[in-house]
Amino acid sequence: MGTILASLLDLQSVERGLSQVRARLKTRANAVAYQKNRIDQLRADFEALHKKSLERRKEADRLELQLRTDEDKVAKLRSSLSTARTNKEYATILTQLNTIKADNAKVEERAIRVLQDVDVVKGEADKVKEQISAEEKHLTEIETANRDEIVRLNAMLEELSAKRTEAAKSVSPKALTIFERLARSYDGDAMAVVERYGKKPPHDYVCGGCSMSLTAEHVNALRVRDEIRICDNCGRILYLETQKQNAPAE
Repeated sequence: MGTILASLLDLQSVERGLSQVRARLKTRANAVAYQKNRIDQLRADFEALHKKSLERRKEADRLELQLRTDEDKVAKLRSSLSTARTNKEYATILTQLNTIKADNAKVEERAIRVLQDVDVVKGEADKVKEQISAEEKHLTEIETANRDEIVRLNAMLEELSAKRTEAAKSVSPKALTIFERLARSYDGDAMAVVERYGKKPPHDYVCGGCSMSLTAEHVNALRVRDEIRICDNCGRILYLETQKQNAPAE
């Protein structure tokens, strides 16, 4: 096996390990961020319910004030009935009295419904408050569990980064540029093995990265020359199975 592909495969092994560690660090960070977002959303829900409860309470207070004001009117009209001088005056006062009483019945019914709504909204707010407390406790548990693991993963990242720097020294600048571009695009998998199908020639060949067909020209070139061959579809650097190195350690 030629030195170009051998060096690239060594680099690929380290690159995959780096990609795995970065993904695990990202997962840890995302878990904390997700939990914080969940708590923020619950707090927003609580504030909305609290605001709604206050608004409904104000409406209930307004309706109660209206009822007290109208009760004073009723009391005055009842007093006026006893001093009415004519039947017409009596009938007019009585009509006003009955109208206010009918309106008051509607206001009272409305006030009862509003007060019931206040109790319902307060109940919902209390439940959300309990959820916030539970989720904050869960966040603390996640952060505690993550702390040691993140330290360990960062140590692995530092170690692998040093190995990658060392492995990159054996790769030519041109090959390294191609490799790094592909590694960024494919999360560390810059290279793909050539897979062969069929028990007898002519065999079919496909790229192990994208599963698209490869021409025999690629395979023949890899067998006899130490050079970079690129998959025509995904652009990964191709290599033959006989050139495959040991898989990266977990």
